[in-house]
Amino acid sequence: MKKQRCRKTNAVMMLASVFLLSSRFVNAQPVKKLIKIGVVAASSAAAGTRNLEAFRQGLRDLGYREGENIHIEARWADGWNERLPGLIAELTQLNVDLMLVSGATAALAAKNAKLNVPVVFAAVTDPFEHGLIESLARPGRNMTGTALAVGEGFSGKWVELLKETVPKVTSFAALFNPTHPVSKVFLRESEAAAKAFSVRLHFFEARDPGQLDLTLSNIAKERTGALLVLPDPLFFSQRKVIVDFATRRHLPSIFLFREFAEAGGLMSYGPNIADSYRRAAMYVDKILKGAKPADLPVEQPTRFEFVINLTAAKQIGLTVPPNVLARADRVIR
Repeated sequence: MKKQRCRKTNAVMMLASVFLLSSRFVNAQPVKKLIKIGVVAASSAAAGTRNLEAFRQGLRDLGYREGENIHIEARWADGWNERLPGLIAELTQLNVDLMLVSGATAALAAKNAKLNVPVVFAAVTDPFEHGLIESLARPGRNMTGTALAVGEGFSGKWVELLKETVPKVTSFAALFNPTHPVSKVFLRESEAAAKAFSVRLHFFEARDPGQLDLTLSNIAKERTGALLVLPDPLFFSQRKVIVDFATRRHLPSIFLFREFAEAGGLMSYGPNIADSYRRAAMYVDKILKGAKPADLPVEQPTRFEFVINLTAAKQIGLTVPPNVLARADRVIR
């Protein structure tokens, strides 16, 4: 009897052990890797919040959740381009799996860093002109993403729209950053358009936030009749400063991105920058699923927005001509 009870006890203990082991096996499911995505932008965090949120939304739409399967580390240069290499190096030390770079200057800094991880760029003016890729169809390197298609021939449109809005003005101030990778293209095209419309362009440069205030003061002294702001992350991050200056000086102004018009600028003409970041999320998804950046064609925008801020027009005492107003895709009242 004792031997029989002993056998039963041993059998129960063995079953219990099997149950515990199987429970541990069930509970110890393979832990999914948390993908680290590094984000580097030449602008400030305040200026880039909407774009980063558009990128996050794009990832959410594709099933990614922060803290569950992805983690985002963002770094901002606050308009100081010389900080970009250090920020990229910092993210590299964090062992990010992939990097999103915002704008041409950050993309070039990533290229020069010769990163071993895939790089997706967003809102780059002309990636081929910058030497970031071998072609739009086949980038050929560890970098791909979304372009803005505002290279050759585009910046003349800003001069045209500004002239049509203030036909009697014959002198424009053009604000540019000489460190921008395609600033020479913007300047050349703007100047050609200015000659075609009998406008004299006065060029003013600003390389960093510290120089911008002095440059705006110089523009005020020149007494030009309108303001053209060429694309650069520095100006995007300082858009409220620039827009407020134009309002105080009663200067009709035009910009690339609608965020300037939303901040109080008169007009903007260009692609939707937030959409560029949403689309960048699709590249991240494809790369994480095994695609190579070299094989993913660079996307360009198919639609450009012309935005007019009538509240801004009223503040500077300007009546926008009906023919210009009729061309607007969006009117802010």
